[in-house]
Amino acid sequence: MDDERTEDSLLGEDGDLCSDREQKCKAFASIAGCDPGVAQCYLAENDWELERAINSFFEPGVESISQEGRSNQEPQEGNRSEQTTSEGQQIIDLTSDEPVVAQTSDTANHTTVSPKDESHFIFVTWNIDGLDLSNLPERARAVCSYLALYSPDVVFLQEVIPPFYDYLKKRAVSYTIITGNDNEYFTAIMLKKSRATTLVSQEIISFPTTSMMRNLLVANVKLCGSDICLMTSHLESTKDHGKERMKQLGIVLQKMLEVPPSTTVIFGGDTNLRDKEVEKIGGLPSPILDIWEFLGKPEHCRYTWDTKMNNNLKASYTCRLRFDRILYRSALDGVQVIPHALELIGTEKLDCGRFPSDHWGLLCDFDVIL
Repeated sequence: MDDERTEDSLLGEDGDLCSDREQKCKAFASIAGCDPGVAQCYLAENDWELERAINSFFEPGVESISQEGRSNQEPQEGNRSEQTTSEGQQIIDLTSDEPVVAQTSDTANHTTVSPKDESHFIFVTWNIDGLDLSNLPERARAVCSYLALYSPDVVFLQEVIPPFYDYLKKRAVSYTIITGNDNEYFTAIMLKKSRATTLVSQEIISFPTTSMMRNLLVANVKLCGSDICLMTSHLESTKDHGKERMKQLGIVLQKMLEVPPSTTVIFGGDTNLRDKEVEKIGGLPSPILDIWEFLGKPEHCRYTWDTKMNNNLKASYTCRLRFDRILYRSALDGVQVIPHALELIGTEKLDCGRFPSDHWGLLCDFDVIL
């Protein structure tokens, strides 16, 4: 917004300054999920500039993150470096059930879903790299911008930290958010309230021998008239922890197989898996499928951790792996949930020349067939 403003610029079409400010208070309260009194205070402190006032309301929780070194965190795949985004000046309203109207190369082939559409839903899983504290407020805004852009019905996030979680609770009020922990870093499942209307149950399943605070987060929901068991995890990281990672994978697969056959199961997350590790166990047990393989191994989704294309780590080496995966077990009868298309998100280079995370996110469209 232009810094040199006159009072005339605040007037509504009828020239009524009070009416215009009242409308701004209503808009602020709707976006922020607060009462009009709070809205008026923030607007008055920010010269009645709506965008600036909303920035002021939302950002403190993330801005206050200390830049001190991290302790008790996972070993990383590469050396971390400073990251920035160009999203800092953009406000995205996640309180709406409607997707933001925008066109990027990420959205060119993407079909949006209306809240009443029961034949289709959108799913996202993304390691958002919350453990990197450098420029986290800007990167958090970028992640939220993508969520607002696609308006997914179900979101799995990995490497969420408490300030990021607090930020999401303020900004994504149209979602129910459940988490796998409440300190250090953890996973989260976000459910669009207007779509996943019933959260039947939730559970956290521990990984007994993890050294990186990893677990399996489970949510049973009713979505598009279907019973769906949602599971997310961040399996043990780095090549040296392959043995523990495979133990954790075994727990995940067993839990997927134990879900009643009338329920669809969708697991997604940062698995840190190498293809050779899956080959060593003879592949996935039937009837569990890898959605990337089910959809014909689309080349554009082959790598989700790709230091050749993603320069966030400024790695001196090239490593291209499919760490982030979506596993799926269909229901044997009743409503059928079928994967339709798979895309990468977060692949748009920002003005600063960097990306929201060192991982690409995965977006999957599911068809629901009665």
